[in-house]
Parts: sequence; C-alpha cells; structure tokens
Amino acid sequence: MSPEILAILMFLSVLILIFLGHPLGFVLGFSGVAWGLVLLGPSCLPIFASRVYGVMDTFVLVAVPLFIFMANILEQSGLAGRLFDAMRLLMGPLRGGMAMAVVVVCAAFAACTGIIGASVVTMGLLALPAMVKRGYGKELASGTVAAGGCLGILIPPSIMLVIMGQQAALSVGKLFMGAVGPGVILAALYIVYIGIRCYRKPEEGPAMSPEERAKTRIRTRLRVGLVDLVPVVLLIVGVLGTIFAGIATPTEAAAVGALISFLLVLAYRRFTWQGLRTAVISTAKTTSMVMIILVGAACFTATFLGMGGGPAITNMLVGLGLGKWGTFAIMMLMLIIMGMFIDYIGIIMITFPIFLPVAAYFGFDPLWFVVIMAVNLQASFLTPPFGYALFYLKGILPEGVSMGNLIRGVIPFVVLIAVGIAICTLVPSAVTWLPGLMIK
Repeated sequence: MSPEILAILMFLSVLILIFLGHPLGFVLGFSGVAWGLVLLGPSCLPIFASRVYGVMDTFVLVAVPLFIFMANILEQSGLAGRLFDAMRLLMGPLRGGMAMAVVVVCAAFAACTGIIGASVVTMGLLALPAMVKRGYGKELASGTVAAGGCLGILIPPSIMLVIMGQQAALSVGKLFMGAVGPGVILAALYIVYIGIRCYRKPEEGPAMSPEERAKTRIRTRLRVGLVDLVPVVLLIVGVLGTIFAGIATPTEAAAVGALISFLLVLAYRRFTWQGLRTAVISTAKTTSMVMIILVGAACFTATFLGMGGGPAITNMLVGLGLGKWGTFAIMMLMLIIMGMFIDYIGIIMITFPIFLPVAAYFGFDPLWFVVIMAVNLQASFLTPPFGYALFYLKGILPEGVSMGNLIRGVIPFVVLIAVGIAICTLVPSAVTWLPGLMIK
C-alpha cells in the first residue's frame, strides 16, 4: 500500500473516532499506536517511548501551566470588570462605544492571559447583559464578545503559540512578538467594523445618554481609566517586556506573570483560600488535557512520519500545480474547514507535519507562516458546529439572546479574520518586524 493511501487512511481513522465522540488526545494516541503496530510491528514501541519522553522533557512547556494559572488567578482579581467600567465611561459617548470598549478590554486582557475561556466568559457576564440592556443589536453584542474574547489565544502570552513553537522548533519568544502585530490588526478591524456598522445603523449601538454622561466628569473618567490600566501595563511589561528585552525566556516570564497576577489579587483584596484552590485545580485539569493531547499526537506523528506520510502528503499538495500562493490558499482553507470540527491543539498536531514541509518547499518564512496559521485558527473558536467560544457563551446568554443571534453575530468577524490574514500576507513585516527588533 502506498504512503499516500496509508496517510489518508490514518487521517480518516482519526476523524471517524472524533466524530464518534472520543477525546482527541486518546484518539491520536490510539491511532498512532494501532497503526504503528500494524505497519511497523513491536519495534515501534521504543519509538513511542522516546517521542513521549521528548515531549515531557521540553522546558518551554513548563510555561503552559504557569500561563493557565496566571489566567485563573487573574480572573479573581476583578481586573477585567474594573477595566471594562473605565473604558465604558470613556468610549460610551460614541455610537457603538460599549462594543468598542469590549474589544479594547479583551485585547488588554488577552495580553495578560494565555487562554480564551477566561476572557469570553468574563466579558460575557460583564458586557453582554449591559449592551443588551442599553439597546444594542443582539447579533452585534454577542458577536463582539465572542470575537473579542478569542483574541486571548493570539495576542501573547498565548498557550497556542507556546505549543506551536514547541512543535515547529521555533523560538516561542519570537512567535510572541510576531503575533503582536496581527493581534492589534484584528482588534483594529473589529473596532472599525463596529464604528461603521453603528454609524450606518445607530440603533445597533446607541451612544451613552446625556444623563448618564453627566454623572461622571471627563477628568474622572480619564483618571479611573489610567489607574485601572496600571496593572495591565505591569503584567505586559513583566511578561512580554522581559521576553522582548532578552531578560527572560517565555517560561521564566510566565512565572513572573503568575507572581504579578497573584500580587494583584492580594492588592485588590480579592484573595481567598477557596479561590486559590479552585485556580490550582482548574490549572491542573487544563494542563492535563493539553499534555494528554501532546502525548497522543507524539505517537500519531511518529507513526505518520515513520511510514513516509509527511513527504507523501507534501508531494500531493505540491503536485496539485497551484503554485506557491495557490497552495497557500488551499492550506488556509483546510485550516478553516478543520476548525469547524477539531480544536486548535488537534489541528496543530495534525497539520504541522504536513504544512511546514510544504511551506519550506515554497520558501515561506517559517515564523511568518506559523503566525499566519495562528491568526487563521482564531476562526476555529467562532465557526459552528464546534466553535469553543460559542459554547462558552451559550450557557450565559442573557434572556432574549438566542444561539442563532450568536452564530449570525460572529459571521462578520470570521470575515474580518480573513481580511486580517490578507493584510498580514500582503504586508509580511506586520509579523516579522517586531521579532527582528528583539534583543538576543
């Protein structure tokens, strides 16, 4: 049997087991071991052990539990709520100002956490009922919260970028810096879209009433906003600043961020032993899920590459004759389709052995290409039927807002993600400029 057919059968077996409802990590591990025993015999077992040990021995992955703990402990500080209240007062006089404030707060909060769950749920509880109460369009309000919250997986520090760096053998610090530009571009696109939509249809995002504005003076709004921005700046400097300056590795910076988050909880007098226990247990659960997927993917990749699947699929894609950019477009489309059914970690593990050799064949900058993939994977959290952000919000939607409103609301933001990919493709320096300035 040819390597091409074997590769296709391996992927089909994974997809079938996933659609049957089995956890992705166990699916990848089972498929890898089962196909390895069939194709290579018992001699594959030491290979699996070596690959699993390689995952466990990767120092950069220590950043995963630290960033997750930072997000969980920061959630208790109430920082997102304080920042949203400040930005709502500052931007409220604009049409769509509250929705713009959501994007700004989500982008700022994304620079303090590495997972989207905290951002989406927090803003869903804080901002979504407030916007609906003030007459915002249900689609615009719910779509903004979902898309804004998903910035947390792209804007560093990001668990996704840590995993991508480890799998692609790239500097996680440079990936962090490379994702800053696309993250800012997406946030700016969201804000511009909200502004244009609310300018054309004022009823979609009414401005704050004169009576509400009169309650708080402009000087007070600015002071409150600046005061609540200080902790965010401290976290960004403590994590991204130390990486950019060459003072700390991403793992060390993650430890700094976790410490600053804990100190913020103490400073805001929000610390409780029960809250700490909850944060630790949640961190352990999420980290275990990530590591099980990584271990299962290591076994799957070992078998896939061992039977020649990587070169086979690479030759198939190159042999389509679509050229450099046609093949690039096909890969981006494949990511979007896979994102509808598989979570981002699974997509990374499945596509990296295929896409990275193809990118190298066509001469794409590996750092740029991986960051573009990260931008694309934003859509996987928003596209039904398995978009994580949709499920995070489903359980907390306020009365009168349906799942249909939410799905219709995220569609324009998925289109904006495609626009962001196009901008970063036409202007590669949006990704590569900041990493080039890093102090070695």
